[in-house]
Amino acid sequence: MKELLREMGVVGAGGAGFPSYAKLSPDAKTVILNCAECEPLLKVHRQVLEEYTYEILSALSTIVEMIGAERGIIAVKTHYKSTVRAINAEISEFPLLSVHTLDSVYPAGDEIILIKEVTGKVVAPGALPITEGVVVCNVESVYNIYRAINGKPVTHKFVTVAGEVKRPVTLRVPIGTRVSQLISAAGGATVENAEIISGGPMMGRIISDSEVVTKTTNAIIVLPSEHPVVLNKRLNYKINLRRTMSVCCQCRSCTELCSRHVIGYPVEPHAVMRIFSNGGKGDVKVLEGAMFCSSCGLCETYSCPQGLSPRAVIAQMKADARAAGKKPPAGIKPFGVKDADLKKVSVERLSARLGLTRYDVPAPISDAFTTKSVKIPLCQHIGVPAILAVSEGDTVKAGDVIGTAKDGALSVNIHASIDGRVTTANEKFVRIAKQ
Repeated sequence: MKELLREMGVVGAGGAGFPSYAKLSPDAKTVILNCAECEPLLKVHRQVLEEYTYEILSALSTIVEMIGAERGIIAVKTHYKSTVRAINAEISEFPLLSVHTLDSVYPAGDEIILIKEVTGKVVAPGALPITEGVVVCNVESVYNIYRAINGKPVTHKFVTVAGEVKRPVTLRVPIGTRVSQLISAAGGATVENAEIISGGPMMGRIISDSEVVTKTTNAIIVLPSEHPVVLNKRLNYKINLRRTMSVCCQCRSCTELCSRHVIGYPVEPHAVMRIFSNGGKGDVKVLEGAMFCSSCGLCETYSCPQGLSPRAVIAQMKADARAAGKKPPAGIKPFGVKDADLKKVSVERLSARLGLTRYDVPAPISDAFTTKSVKIPLCQHIGVPAILAVSEGDTVKAGDVIGTAKDGALSVNIHASIDGRVTTANEKFVRIAKQ
């Protein structure tokens, strides 16, 4: 199975794109299917699970049996009612599987938070889920595993196109498709000078419409250039730092609602802000603890009454630490947090705070999308890029290998997503055009 997933190019369909074959460990006792989809406006996983329920449950059951785990748990939000109905209609055929319903809170889809919600276990800071006997896979990854088992490599991606577009939609598109084509397929932008976010409004990044869909692209969100979400992502770090030194009132709200702090991690955003307000002088342990920040963004978008960004301050601190060769401390044990359940943040309230409620509308799933050309990166996953396996002028078919996984490294194959001729081939990407 592991070699098959490596050959078929299966990686986490979101986040860093961790190669799926490397997750499958015989030490796992529990395999969790992540259908929490915690960020506002994202709909891909609930839709894919509803559309391909049997296929996904079948693959999940196969994974559980193959690695010798004791159980598989489908973690899905209670208010995904049609998805829950689809699961309940099929699950009786899979005795190793069960359902765990979740509250609609942010960031429930974060792997570490999800494990705590589903199993009650807290993965130690800096450790991997397997240390608690758990493997987490998202919905589309497991769907791709089903396809891999049936001899089909990863060539397409489901992407929700939302926000200021005429027809919000979830599209199944060939990997390497230009973002501008997705926006056009959704009827085009409804505002001038729109900004585009790849991923969710909390942790996504601003991109240009010339970028392409990869194996980890879950959403394309179109927003007005003056929208608060956009302005927050364009915030100048130096200005934020000056504001921190001027107006941070040390109220602790950022720490009280921090998604890592509430599960017992030593992340204290307010204390980091105090250190930077004092010119960078303070308790070294506070800065070491901040290395475990997940950058969920609650502190900057929801918690801080002054509109400051502890996340940005911590992100810069972490980047500086990495550049200096410093690593997070080892052996940290989580501590108990009083009233942690009372500190959960509703996605509905978060959406309202972000000014996104009006965009939370249906985005029907569709596979009626075609393109005449693609630009496929040879690195769409954490680890080592695939090695170029084609030359300019070669004729390829969808599913052909265009990049081979590097032996002995964390790497996967990359495949052509359309039929056509290779017009550009280098160590970074392959461009294919239909003939």
